[in-house]
Amino acid sequence: MSLTFHWFLPTNGDSRHVVGGGHGAPVTAAGGDRPPTVGYLTQIARAAEHLGFVGALTPTGAWCEDAWLTTAMVSQNTERLKFLVAFRPGFVSPTLAAQMASTYQRQTGGRLLLNVVTGGESHEQRGYGDFLDKDARYARTGEFLSIVRDLWDGKTVDLAGEHLRVEDAKLTRLPDPVPQIYFGGSSPAAGQVAARHAEVYLTWGEPPAQVARKIAWIRSLAAEQGRTVRFGIRLHVITRDTSDQAWAEARRLLDGFDPETVRAVQTGLGRSESEGQQRMLALHGGSLDNLEIHPNLWAGIGLVRGGAGTALVGSHTEVAERIAEYHSVGIDEFVFSGYPHLEEAYWFGEGVLPLLRDRGLWSHPFRTPTQPPTVQARFATSGRP
Repeated sequence: MSLTFHWFLPTNGDSRHVVGGGHGAPVTAAGGDRPPTVGYLTQIARAAEHLGFVGALTPTGAWCEDAWLTTAMVSQNTERLKFLVAFRPGFVSPTLAAQMASTYQRQTGGRLLLNVVTGGESHEQRGYGDFLDKDARYARTGEFLSIVRDLWDGKTVDLAGEHLRVEDAKLTRLPDPVPQIYFGGSSPAAGQVAARHAEVYLTWGEPPAQVARKIAWIRSLAAEQGRTVRFGIRLHVITRDTSDQAWAEARRLLDGFDPETVRAVQTGLGRSESEGQQRMLALHGGSLDNLEIHPNLWAGIGLVRGGAGTALVGSHTEVAERIAEYHSVGIDEFVFSGYPHLEEAYWFGEGVLPLLRDRGLWSHPFRTPTQPPTVQARFATSGRP
C-alpha cells in the first residue's frame, strides 16, 4: 500500500518564520510576511500537486481565512489536488453542509475531503454563537454526521436528536464520490465519534509509542462498531541534504521566537479545553530546552503555535526513516507543513519522497515515473519566489 501525503495551505499567512495561531493563540506578526492571497495559495497548491501530494489541509477558526471559500477558489487553478477542508459542524446545518459538499464535488471533479473539527475552545465557539460545552459539542457532531451520511446515501432523513432536528431532509443531487471524513480528538467523547464516523483518524505528532497507543484505542472502539479506520498524522517538517543543515534551520526558527510571545502563547494554550492540545504542551512544558523528544521529532513549533506543534527534523534519509517508523505502528497518511510552505514543499517533495519511492513505500499519485509534468506543474516549478 502506497503511503498518502498531504500538504497544508497557510490561510493564516506564511513566512520564513513560524506563524502562530490556533486554539486561542493569536496569529503572530510573521503571518503578514506572505498574506494568504489566492495567488500565493495557488502557488503552494500547484507545487504540492506537481510533487505528488494527494491533498492539502486547510484549517478552520477565527485566526485564518474561511476554508470552504478559499479552497473553492484555489481549486479552479489546480487539476488533481484534493482539498482537506476543515470545518466545524456547529456552525452550519447538516443538510446545508451535505449540499455544500455535493456541490463542491461536482464543481471540482470530486476533490473534496472533509476534516470535521468539533471545536476545543468554548470561548471561540461562543464568538460564533455556539454555547454548548465540549461533551455536548461532540454529541452534536455525532448527530450531525449521522444526518449527513444518510443524506449522502440518498435517504430522506427525519431526526429529532438532543441537539439537532431535521424533517423531510433530502438532497436532490448526491455527491460523487462521497467525501471521506477525517477526524481527530484525544478525549473519550472524540474517540466514540471517530469510531462511528471517520474513515481516517488524525493525530498530532506525538512520539511513535504514544501514537501506537492511540491507534490501538481507536481500532478497538471501531471494532466494537463493526468498522475499520485508517490512521493519519499531522506534522511539520524541516528536511535538508544533511542533518546539520536541518537542525541549523530549526535553531534559526527557534532564535526568532520572542520570549514574551512564547510566555503569552503558552499561558493562553494552557487554558485550552482540548486534550490533544494539552498533550502537545506536555511534550515541551514551555521550555526551550530538550526539544528533541524522540529522534528527529522536535517540539519547538508548539512554543508559539496552537494545534500541531511538532516537526520532523533531519536529513532526507532521517526523515524518511521516521516516516517508515510511524508507518510501522499503523500510520498510512501524513499531513505535513513547513515554513515557508512553498519552499518546504520542494525540500520534502524532491528530497524525501524519492527515497520513500525507492523503498516501495510511495508512488506519485498523478503520473507514472516517466510521465512529464503538466503545464500547470511546470508553472508551479517556475513560480518559486
